Amino acid sequence: MNGVIHLRLIISLLLFAPFVSLSEELPIESFSQLPSHIRPNLSPSGNKIAFIRNYQSPEIAVLTTIDLLTAKKQYIVRSDNEHRKIKWFNWVNEKTLLVSIKFAGMRDQTDTIETRIIAIDIDGEQPVQRQLLKPRRNMFKQERISQLQDDIISFLPDDPEHVLIALDLDVPNVPSVYKVNVNTGIKSRIAKGRMDVRDWMADRQGNLRLGQALDYKTGEASIRFRIGKDETWHKMFEYNALEEPGITPLGFAKDPNILYYNAYQNDKKALFKINLTNQKSTLIFADNEYDVDGSLIYSKKTNDVIGIYHSNSEDGRIYWDEDISKFQQSLNTVLPESDVYLVDFSQNENTYLLYTENDYTPGVYYLGNRKDKSISPILEQYPALIPEVLTEHQLVTYPAKDGTKIEGYLTLPVGFDGPVATILHPHGGPSAREQGGFDYWTSFFANRGYAVFRPNFRGSTGYGYEFAQSQMLGWGLTMQDDLTDAAQWLVSEKIADPTRICIAGASYGGYAATMAAVKTPNLFKCAISFAGVTNLKELVFRQRDYINSRFVKKQIGSNSEDLKARSPYYQADKIKIPILFLHGEDDRVVDVEQSRMMVKELQNLNKPVEYIELKNGDHYLSIQRNRHKAFKAMDAFLKKHLEEAP
Repeated sequence: MNGVIHLRLIISLLLFAPFVSLSEELPIESFSQLPSHIRPNLSPSGNKIAFIRNYQSPEIAVLTTIDLLTAKKQYIVRSDNEHRKIKWFNWVNEKTLLVSIKFAGMRDQTDTIETRIIAIDIDGEQPVQRQLLKPRRNMFKQERISQLQDDIISFLPDDPEHVLIALDLDVPNVPSVYKVNVNTGIKSRIAKGRMDVRDWMADRQGNLRLGQALDYKTGEASIRFRIGKDETWHKMFEYNALEEPGITPLGFAKDPNILYYNAYQNDKKALFKINLTNQKSTLIFADNEYDVDGSLIYSKKTNDVIGIYHSNSEDGRIYWDEDISKFQQSLNTVLPESDVYLVDFSQNENTYLLYTENDYTPGVYYLGNRKDKSISPILEQYPALIPEVLTEHQLVTYPAKDGTKIEGYLTLPVGFDGPVATILHPHGGPSAREQGGFDYWTSFFANRGYAVFRPNFRGSTGYGYEFAQSQMLGWGLTMQDDLTDAAQWLVSEKIADPTRICIAGASYGGYAATMAAVKTPNLFKCAISFAGVTNLKELVFRQRDYINSRFVKKQIGSNSEDLKARSPYYQADKIKIPILFLHGEDDRVVDVEQSRMMVKELQNLNKPVEYIELKNGDHYLSIQRNRHKAFKAMDAFLKKHLEEAP
């Protein structure tokens, strides 16, 4: 980018920051409110913007559009984040948005998550919406209704009136591909589901070119592809997904015969590209320390790949396009105290959206114009949070008992002086990892005066194949021991007061917190589990009705006695410390029975336990009142059990 971006509007944000005491404890709702604005998205021209606005009163989420030229605002879709949720949205053309709606369902007495798509025209005085896909009926039968109807294969860049969608209308979980008119909903099948293909991929011109095949019973997997207009589907990258590292196709280059993919090299995921005409692969980018596992970055202007997201790089992105790389460097210079991320462009790439945050400053979105060399803040995520009373994270390494070095993020409260009450906060997944940047749970705990440590224990992703494989049949074992070692390290480093450590986590982190109360009852003063697993045997049993049940058994286990030995439920008598359980009533990821049965068992044993069930709650604290309720409960629980003895 040539020239310097104007700073006038940026500086104004700093001039009016309120004065606060460094020890100020902010209201709970400042952290537990849903982000005020999320997922802004520019229309192709860059003249319109769409985003989700979360309101506090009434507690609703509204998909909103603003015409940046006329300031006309339209409220497109309203959701209570309860019965229907906005999953994603995208501009098809300048006048039409497609919106995916997610909701809980049931098929054959089995809980499901369902999605539907609505198309919304915004070119009139009022938005007009319609369900995009409706089942066909004839005198003999009704067309099968797909559970997931939002799998867009291509937005067809040269045909703004149509999209390609994968739908399993013939055979469950074997989707065909349909070309669908966004105005009429009329669809025509362009490829029938076959070859155990579960996912399809189109090239940048919108031609169906690739299918990912998987046999859920045997684990046999492969990539199927075709060249040009040849109807023959060729096979490559064959492996067994139950036994071997996988190959992940990421997307095509502008050249329709060049495919980018992830594969392991020397235990770490790396980025490759392959020429489909001669099957020759080339290494594009590798990191000796971390997996390269992010998605591709495309130019809206050239329609070609210009980089890849890589969380362990300086900017979270690796660009090989010189122009965009220089542009990123210019933005870094203008906003030196923030992590700066380009999130969207107009078709001509003159208008852009920028997201900024750091460890102690919640996200702010900016609207920029490269021609005018201007940038303006437009949307905040947590306007009630004050950076001056929040703190940054430190990336640290601690040793496990076997000598393995484990990374984690340490956050100390403002004014930290000597050992303090500490929260060990294991992440969910466990196929996930902690990273830098703003985190509302961590900021909440630190603002209450606690040190917070988020370790990337074994089983976490990003550190190579062998590291991640520790989760296979490993729940409650090495990955749990890594958390024990983390707590002991915090004590040895005089960060944690050994009499005031609580372990708190969600999902898998909730399992780890409860298991810590079983395995190391004298190490922690208390534990918090949100939506956590407590009974591995029951978890595996409930998966029997789902198509991926063999993969769950491969990960968790199938031996009944072994599952019991690694389940807190069957060892509740060993628990000595108070535990707070929180769980959504309608959680479709970890069934609420996991907490209900554990709480009942602890109550029968007269163990110290508290339980809060969140009405209609899901796995993600999506409902505002539930998020407020959960954070108030955690705040009271921690103050009760971590308060310094007189």
